[in-house]
Amino acid sequence: MKVYFYFLLISLCLTSLTSFSQTKPEKIYTFKIDKDIDPAMNRRVKIAFDQAKEEKAGLIVIEMDTYGGVVTDADEIRTTILESEIPVYVFINKDAASAGALISIACDSIYMAPGASIGAATVVNGVDGAAAPDKYQSYMRSMMRSTAEAKGRDPKIAEAMVDEKIEIEGVSKAGSVITFSVSEAIQYGFCDGEYPSLNTILEAQGLENATVVSYEEDTIEKIIAFFLSPAISGVLILIIIGGIYFELQTPGVGFPILAAIIATILYFIPYYLNGLAENWEIIVFVAGIILLALELFVIPGFGIFGILGIICILAGLVLGMLPNQDFNFDFVPASQLFAALLTVILAALASVGLVFWLTPKINEWGAFKTITLASTQDRSEGYTSSFYSENLLGKTGKVHSRLRPSGKVEIDGEVYDAYSRGEFLDQGEEIVVISTEGTSLKVKKWEV
Repeated sequence: MKVYFYFLLISLCLTSLTSFSQTKPEKIYTFKIDKDIDPAMNRRVKIAFDQAKEEKAGLIVIEMDTYGGVVTDADEIRTTILESEIPVYVFINKDAASAGALISIACDSIYMAPGASIGAATVVNGVDGAAAPDKYQSYMRSMMRSTAEAKGRDPKIAEAMVDEKIEIEGVSKAGSVITFSVSEAIQYGFCDGEYPSLNTILEAQGLENATVVSYEEDTIEKIIAFFLSPAISGVLILIIIGGIYFELQTPGVGFPILAAIIATILYFIPYYLNGLAENWEIIVFVAGIILLALELFVIPGFGIFGILGIICILAGLVLGMLPNQDFNFDFVPASQLFAALLTVILAALASVGLVFWLTPKINEWGAFKTITLASTQDRSEGYTSSFYSENLLGKTGKVHSRLRPSGKVEIDGEVYDAYSRGEFLDQGEEIVVISTEGTSLKVKKWEV
């Protein structure tokens, strides 16, 4: 019996020590959610959680200030938090609205700064801010409810943050969604304390001596962020369009298409890594180039293939910048859509202007003089495009085989290829040579 008692006592002591070590982490990892919830923020959160694991942090603290964003990305962030083996706290230093409220409720503890708020999680579209269809509201309600249940918070209140029709006695009335102030959030279990800063939270939890590691973008992330700038994207689009044009005008040169390929890679990869550019959007861009090439090299004239090619190229560039879900643009912010369209259109216009300005000057470049004919070869200097060594201009003869409008003529007993100005000439009719340039003589009917 004594052995059992001592064994039980030792087990309790070990459990207490383990619990103490878990509540007193030596290293704390912090990062911010201070922008719209979108694929880029989703990527940041995933990188932050990976870094926290690498740092062997005992606690993750999120500094929150957002009005929300894309529901699907918020769901993925919520799942990342719920599945985290490391405890997660959130410090709302201003706003946790909509998707921000969902993410906050998924955390183990919620702390708020004076004047902060949490709630108003109704799903709205990205065009005019109007409420989205009920299927989206239902999806958000279920996520809010299940997340609150998982963290021991009132699921009905969480659901009422989405649905204005839900009335909770003593908390809210029908007709308005719930948005809690700090004191209200504390009262109803959606906040564990009010603190002015992250440091005061750590002090209150006895964690002031813990090592705090903050999220920092590595070199790759900084490079990605640089190329995601609208200005840089515009320059890359200019190079892409200009490179394609010059390569189509001077096939085989190599440099223009190489510049276009490099610019295309630098344009799409950052958006792809951030979850903005999808595979099908890149395929649309490539298909546009193929259609344009078919129009220029295979199908004569400029018709449907050329127009479709240009549309596909521009569409691929625009779509690659937007957080759309396939063909669903309900939650693409109007400002982001406008910025993408403006960037692509201005870059396309700039590339057209550059083409017109650069084309006359390109022959002056030393690099191009070795592969292009940069000078004018005038007839007065002895240059000629005539295939014939003897001067046949002005000579008369007769039609050897009917001209319709091309055929053969006979001059001084010799037969030559010839064509008329469009009229048909029968065999035996008199003709006179009016041009000797090229490989065929240009003739007309001889009238005495």
